[in-house]
Amino acid sequence: MATIQDVAKLAGVSTATVSRALSGSRPVGADLTRRVEEAAARLGYRHNALAQALRTQRSNTIGMVVPQISNPFFPLLVEAVERRLQQDGLELLLCDSHQDVAVEARRLRTLTDRHVDGIIVSPLHTTASAPALAATAERVRVIQIDRRVDGSTCHWVGIDDAAGFGGLVDLLVSHGRRRLVFVGSEFTNSSARDRAAAFDNSLARHGLRPAAPALLGRFDVAWGLAAAQSLVQGGEFDGVVCGDDLIALGVMRGLIRAGVRVPEDVAVTGFDDIAFAEISDPPLTTMRQQWDVMADEAVRLLQGGGGGGSLRIAVAPVLQLRDSTPRSDEE
Repeated sequence: MATIQDVAKLAGVSTATVSRALSGSRPVGADLTRRVEEAAARLGYRHNALAQALRTQRSNTIGMVVPQISNPFFPLLVEAVERRLQQDGLELLLCDSHQDVAVEARRLRTLTDRHVDGIIVSPLHTTASAPALAATAERVRVIQIDRRVDGSTCHWVGIDDAAGFGGLVDLLVSHGRRRLVFVGSEFTNSSARDRAAAFDNSLARHGLRPAAPALLGRFDVAWGLAAAQSLVQGGEFDGVVCGDDLIALGVMRGLIRAGVRVPEDVAVTGFDDIAFAEISDPPLTTMRQQWDVMADEAVRLLQGGGGGGSLRIAVAPVLQLRDSTPRSDEE
């Protein structure tokens, strides 16, 4: 079996240079890196990253845990984080908690046992995720992203829900839509709770109240479809503000099936700007999350930026105006 000394001899460099070139722990010239990689390939040598991590107490690997990778929002966030980590020569280990607090706790333990240098997590639950998050933070640096645990001392980076939903309500009211309803998720996570509160507060600024009690279910299309069926059987409304794009897509489908015109009869807005939002029929007006900005901030904090204390960094979303809401010349 080839050793690091064999690679060094064939490449004509020191063993320290071989280690740096294969681990990425320090900058090595492109020519030296190529010679080392070619020598390692010829000899069938594989760098032992775990052994190096035990020696140096660094693995150059960051862990990430998300609630549900099948939700189109999270792959966009993961890609942004991975792109940012690559700039610093760091690798990403991704875990899915599958909407289960017990699974989330196991994923966090597994990542710490693998000696990751830090963890970025979108906690599943505002309170139930707290014990595992606190235990993990005692062993490794933890940054919360998108969602957060109540009372956690870990830094948090996410979207500015107040600004986003304030902008959507302002848009609808400017078009004369005053009978607005909110369709979101049950308050098991911070995003669901904060978005419903932002909707109510934004209506209050205009001297308005919701046209009907908020409908709360899940962040998915099926729930949006079911909520639309409930709405058309209830009172009058002329706008639906949804907690995310998946819900909004389901709401639009349900309204159109019931013969309701979007946006002529009822305007619909989403939140996130997933890929399906632009190609829906009609294309969905939504707030675009700035994934790259959130990723930059999360990695900066993970690497020691931000100083002491618990920071909360809210990134403003960007309005994407499309055809599920009226245009200026339509009303």
